[in-house]
Amino acid sequence: MTISLPLHMQRWRKFKNVFMIGLCFLSAIVVIAPLFIIFGYTLSQGIGALNLDFFIHMPKPVGEPGGGMANAIVGTLIMVGLGAVFGLPIGIMAGIYLAEFGKNAFGFTVRFLSDVLSGIPSIVVGVVAYILVVMPMSHFSAFAGGVALAILMIPTITRTTEEMIRLVPHTLRESSLALGIPSWKTTLRIILPTATKGITTGILLALARAAGETAPLLFTALGNRFWSTSLNEPIASLTVFIYDYAKAPFDDWNRQAWAAAFVLIAMVFVVNLAFRFVTRSRYGTSHN
Repeated sequence: MTISLPLHMQRWRKFKNVFMIGLCFLSAIVVIAPLFIIFGYTLSQGIGALNLDFFIHMPKPVGEPGGGMANAIVGTLIMVGLGAVFGLPIGIMAGIYLAEFGKNAFGFTVRFLSDVLSGIPSIVVGVVAYILVVMPMSHFSAFAGGVALAILMIPTITRTTEEMIRLVPHTLRESSLALGIPSWKTTLRIILPTATKGITTGILLALARAAGETAPLLFTALGNRFWSTSLNEPIASLTVFIYDYAKAPFDDWNRQAWAAAFVLIAMVFVVNLAFRFVTRSRYGTSHN
């Protein structure tokens, strides 16, 4: 037996439903609007400097118009790559430990210190990397910059990995163990692939933060107006060039700073798309 509501109550329910859906839609627009505003504004300010020379040529001497930031683009990729090589294994393994075996005092301490580390200003991380790496080596280097970026990436990856692994249903662990599969193999073959998408999100957040940092690189990689891909020498980066060019009294340098900012945003955007495509393809394949 069905009970029909009065017409005015039906209309009121429909109105509330449409109103809340509209609020959710509006909130989604508000979330993505700043990205398009930043994209549009940086592109409008730097469009005059965005050309092929910007990507394949070196910076011009002070005061001369033109030139590019080929060395800075390559340097940014090198240092972010180094940070990922150093930071990803540590962050992921630490997250696995906290999720699977961290229900003790040591796990609580690691979790708490990881949260504290994620809130430390990046310039402090740069000073620490300077003391730990630059001073013993007696010179600035891309290696020191990679270490600084890795320190910034580790807490984000650790906490995201832990939370994503915790979201995996416990029945999967029990089923795997019931079949006689060892605990370590269950974690590597069952738990981690299931949590891949969530862990990937944390990795992307960490990479995006590392790619946009300037202060740690001023203390570690320093910068370089010449071509260098050596890990043992100072190296250029887009963020340091943006910092230097934005405060310069030359209009052409100011435009190149805006262009570099747009390129940096675009690089993060492309990396996000690539990661999403790869993880989605693997996820779909594993379920076929």
